[in-house]
Formats: sequence, C-alpha cells, structure tokens
Amino acid sequence: MSELLNIGIVGCGGMGGGHAIAIATGTGNAIWNANDTDGTAFKGEHNTDISKKMALAGIYDIDPARQQWAAERGYYNYDSYEAMLADEKVDAILIATPNHLHRDMAISAMRAGKHVLCEKPVTPSSAELEDILAVSKETGKVFYPRQNREWDEDYRIIKKIYDEKLLGDTFNIECRIMGSRGIPGDWRGVKAYGGGMMLDWGVHIIDRLLVMVPEKVKKVFCSCTHITNKECDDGFKMHLTFESGLTAVLEVGTCHFINLPLWTIYGNFGSAKIDDWSCKGQMMRLKSWEDKDTTPILAGAGLTKTMAPRLSNSVEELPLPEVDFDRNELYSNFVDTCRGEASQIVTGEHALRVLKLMEAAFESDEKGIVVNFE
Repeated sequence: MSELLNIGIVGCGGMGGGHAIAIATGTGNAIWNANDTDGTAFKGEHNTDISKKMALAGIYDIDPARQQWAAERGYYNYDSYEAMLADEKVDAILIATPNHLHRDMAISAMRAGKHVLCEKPVTPSSAELEDILAVSKETGKVFYPRQNREWDEDYRIIKKIYDEKLLGDTFNIECRIMGSRGIPGDWRGVKAYGGGMMLDWGVHIIDRLLVMVPEKVKKVFCSCTHITNKECDDGFKMHLTFESGLTAVLEVGTCHFINLPLWTIYGNFGSAKIDDWSCKGQMMRLKSWEDKDTTPILAGAGLTKTMAPRLSNSVEELPLPEVDFDRNELYSNFVDTCRGEASQIVTGEHALRVLKLMEAAFESDEKGIVVNFE
C-alpha cells in the first residue's frame, strides 16, 4: 500500500460525484455541492484534510454523461468495474451504486484484494450483509459501512444532552425527518433497487439512536406510508421501547408541508428541541418542582392548572450545548483501519443490527403488530 490510500469510486451519480470531489479536494465528508469544485465552502480548522491520507484513483459509471462529468474535472475513468478491480494501484473501492448492487460489488472487490467503503444502506437485507461480512472475514479485507450521519451536528448535540444527563434521566427521544417533495423519482422509488424511505433515511436515524442508547431494543411498532409511491414506502413512523423503559419515536415523511422539530428529548428534569439542521432550538431545565403560584388557564371549554405553563422561577432556559467534532473522521478512520492502525468506528456488526431492526419494522407494518426484538 502506498503512502496514500488510493480509492476508486464505482457509481458516480449524486453521492459518488460528491465523494469524488471530496476526496480529490481533501475536504472529505463535508462537501456535497457539485458546484463547489474546490471544496472551499467547507474547509474548516476542525476537519481533517484527507488529501494527506487518501487519493482518488478514478471512477467508473455506466452512464457516459457521468463519465464525461468526471473527465471534465480531471478524474481518471475506468472502462469497467472489472478494470478498476484489476488495477493493482487501487487499494480500496468506494461503492456508491444503487442498493441492490452493493453485495456482489463488495464481494468482488474484497476477493480482488481491495478494502471496501460502502454507501448506506450497505445492503437491502441483513442476509446480504451477512454474506459480505463472511467474505470480509475470509479475505481479511475491511468492509466499512458509510453511515456518516453520526457526525451531524444536530445528532452530536442531542447525544451530548443524553450522555451527560443535562436534563436528568432521559425517558423519551424523538427524531423526525420531514419533507414535502414525495419520494425521489430515481431508483429510490423502485423496490427491486432497494428503494424506499426506510432504507434511505431510516438507516440514518436508527443508526444514530442505536449508537446513542446502549441498551437492547425490546419492542418495535411501525407503520409505513404510501402516499406518493405505492411500490415503496415514502415514509414511516416507528415506536421503539428499550429494556430500561426508555421510548423513542422515529419518523420520516415526504408529504409534510409543516414540519415538527427535528429532535426532541425529554428528561425528568427538563426538555430540549432542535428545530432543523440549522441547529436552532431550545433547552428548558427544571429548577424546582414547587410552583405554588401557578393559576389555572383557560383550555378550550374548561380550566386547567395541570397544563398551565410554568412560572419563570421554577425553570430556566439554557442554550443548547456546543459540540466540536471532525466531520471527516469516518474517512480518516477508514484509512487508519485499512492500515491496521485503528478499529472501525462504524462496524459491519452495527450495520447488521440496524438492518435487522428495519426488517422488524417492516414486519410490524405488514402484520400490524408489535414485534419483540432483541
């Protein structure tokens, strides 16, 4: 292996093209705007310059227009995936093709002596991932799921609140990804290609929750929607119960024209919310349960003291905590893992747990039942 890890990208659409720019410019995980060709919009002092760790060997895509896009930017084009695998200078393959192709491409790469960084979801089913992990063990090659949203600022803020018990003991966490454009019109709307919002966004929010809450999931209840697409789910609402009794609500929707907060977290001494990806929000912490001066409020046709807002002397509003992190840590950790210098942060076994939970959610939706999980 050379000083830099030489990586070839198979699939150079929106995601693969973003990876190509990211690796070629050294800006890494932070850049996904194809118009920002030098990555200057995302260069930050806290982000690893991955140009010191990896280099773009080239790309391959079945679409001539994407091959032309890459050539115009000076990226080497392979004539076929087989040619990329045969290139001894290529140390690793980044798979950014539609989901149903991941298993066979990953297995071919590892048997050709290449490490693999694979876009999410790594496979449409847990059985396919088990096949991949068996070959990874057989060949000794790294298979790394690119579940990159563990590095999102909004998630890091919520995780800090949870980890440090800034609101006491957490009893409920809710995450909602809401949009109004329907399911994407490309392969993501085709079931045979691994389409649907559970596999597109569900993998991210389930992944993050399972990293944050180090407990077994006991029960899963889920209902999927098919408002804009009858073949694939265009959204879902999932209820999880952990072994401690902590509950979570995960929701993805593509037909919402008014959005609920991206995150809400509730503890026995306060609550917090993050409105959207700008990370604007609010944290309210209890100072005292005593609130004797509260007077009832008019609630519809009646009065309520129970639901009256708290007086300012019993609660305090605090800013959301600040977090610092390296947005390119996944790329960096992948290289270090391939070199035998680190352990994987995102493991295949963790990705397998995420997939199995999604399968339990699909079973719950299909049968209309609560599914016992781990």
